[in-house]
Amino acid sequence: MDLAFIPSPSTGVVHLGPIPLRGYAFCIIIGVFIGVWLGNKRWIQRGGRSGTVADIAVWAVPFGLVGGRLYHVITTYEPYFGEGGHPLNAFKVWEGGLGIWGAVALGAVGAWIGCRRRGIPLPAYMDALAPGLALGQAIGRWGNWFNQELYGRATDLPWALKISDDPSIGRVGGTYHPTFLYESLWCIGVALLVIWADKRFKLGHGRAFALYVASYCAGRAWIEYMRVDEAHHILGLRLNVWTALIGLVVSVVYIVVSAKKIPGREEVVEPGALDAAADDAGTKKDGAKADGAKAGTAGATAGTKTAERAEGDERAQGDERGKDAKDAKAAPEAAGSGAESVAKGAAKLTKDAGSGSRSGKES
Repeated sequence: MDLAFIPSPSTGVVHLGPIPLRGYAFCIIIGVFIGVWLGNKRWIQRGGRSGTVADIAVWAVPFGLVGGRLYHVITTYEPYFGEGGHPLNAFKVWEGGLGIWGAVALGAVGAWIGCRRRGIPLPAYMDALAPGLALGQAIGRWGNWFNQELYGRATDLPWALKISDDPSIGRVGGTYHPTFLYESLWCIGVALLVIWADKRFKLGHGRAFALYVASYCAGRAWIEYMRVDEAHHILGLRLNVWTALIGLVVSVVYIVVSAKKIPGREEVVEPGALDAAADDAGTKKDGAKADGAKAGTAGATAGTKTAERAEGDERAQGDERGKDAKDAKAAPEAAGSGAESVAKGAAKLTKDAGSGSRSGKES
């Protein structure tokens, strides 16, 4: 009896009225958006323009979806073109079945078309996009969980994946290795590895992308070996194991050879991006200067007004002091005039009194 396991969804689709919302499709869409977002950030850091990655992804994503589906249908043709197969089911992408090898290969063709139209070197673009591709794969793999597909051998480990029984498609219920989860976690590790190595060694000319391919293939080889779903075998190994081994060898050879022939990293990844950035910086600088000039003019005007107010206040205070001094000077003069008038009045009275006295004596 299994005491612990990872449950699988009872259904991979939820209907919103007549509209089906499929978990597999949502995982693919979210993975694309995350990949483009991270790629855009890295492209800007390398000196490119914001939005360029998304513009080229308009070409790369449709090509990648077609390539992924073609690889799956070609390498697993029996359900579609074999005995009792249904050819039209080859178009039902939402039911699962996208080969990463075909998606990357044909997606690179779409990216090349987009880069050529923009005058951008494809290796530089792929270097910027590499960690985003790995992170997008990590999210996209959860679509297999919704569809209960691509699991490994039977196991009773605590993290085993519970698969429900479905005789209509030959699926036997039980607990199995969650190979989708292993690959998802491996892809996250690949993304972190490429980001670290790119910062540490300044990978350029497609070497960051080659590191992504090599490290992904190394993990895919052992994860693929664990799977139990039907697949074509060559010399006792699954076809995808051989594909992973070939991808690993080719990528490592490219890293070594290109590092000797074209070392370092591209100085210019997008023509005109640096000039546009310089123009934007110049415009901002001119704007800052204009703002500074306006602030200086406003400050000078305020200073002039302040000086005029100060001068007016000083003049008013001077007038008040002059008036006070004049009043102080006028006060003694007025006092002197009053004393003189009193003295004259007193002398007159004395004179009159003397005249009256003489008159009285003569009579």
